[in-house]
Amino acid sequence: MLRVGLIADTHGLLRPEAIAFLAGSDHIVHAGDVGDPAILDTLSTMAPTTAIRGNVDIDAWAARLPETTRVTIAGVAIYVLHDLNALDLDPRARDLRVVLSGHSHQPSVAERDGVLYVNPGSAGPRRFRLPITAAELLIDGASVTARIQVLLGDQTAFTFD
Repeated sequence: MLRVGLIADTHGLLRPEAIAFLAGSDHIVHAGDVGDPAILDTLSTMAPTTAIRGNVDIDAWAARLPETTRVTIAGVAIYVLHDLNALDLDPRARDLRVVLSGHSHQPSVAERDGVLYVNPGSAGPRRFRLPITAAELLIDGASVTARIQVLLGDQTAFTFD
């Protein structure tokens, strides 16, 4: 089984709880609003890291990050963009299994028409009353599942297949 750590909306804050959760990932994907290039440096020491630019990533360092990307991990095609509302392609027509986004700070997992849509929520500064979260994809052959992990607070993790 392969584990892909998912994180978004760090906004310059990489919490120790996020580092602990992502430890042991085979790959890490950051869905934008990184906020500080040192975050990507740290993640890259933990596992191969793929990242895209979010709407707050406007400084010169962020120009090296694409707005969207497609990454294939263990045969699973993942499309990464920051704001799901900006999705301008048909994931099924592009043979995508997972669409990963951030932006809303609201963790969610939903499967529609054979495509798994994952928003790991925000691992950075708390916004409103939303939980501080990250997520993981577990890839086991043709099986792909996602799990949201609450990093702070008394809520427990929840899994979606």
